[in-house]
Amino acid sequence: MAFTIERARKAYYEMLERSNKANEITAWLTYFAQTVLEAQSNTLQRLEFYLAKARLYDALRGELNERQEKALTRMFREGIDGFEGGLSAENYISITKATRATATRDLQDLVKKGALIRTGQLKHTRYHLNIPEQS
Repeated sequence: MAFTIERARKAYYEMLERSNKANEITAWLTYFAQTVLEAQSNTLQRLEFYLAKARLYDALRGELNERQEKALTRMFREGIDGFEGGLSAENYISITKATRATATRDLQDLVKKGALIRTGQLKHTRYHLNIPEQS
């Protein structure tokens, strides 16, 4: 519940404020019931995400260099919402302190190994974790 409320904190406080100003609680009960259902859905999505993460790491065990592991760990840290905008080569360099040529080789290797999906071209190239979409 806390995760779901935190993600929509402003709406939560607005509903609390409105509900405190009147004796009518129907709107609060409706809001709270919807929040409970959303929290349940978020929990299932998070579980699916963690299972996908474990499967990906299992599939890649022993195949990643230290830089690649560091970048994937950083991407997974973003959770179910993902790495906003995808990982760029510049992000990879910043995370791993690799040279541009090394970053390019590492990212291409992660795509080849199935860890990342590449989108865009040139400066707009981005990499996303290759895990199933959350339902």
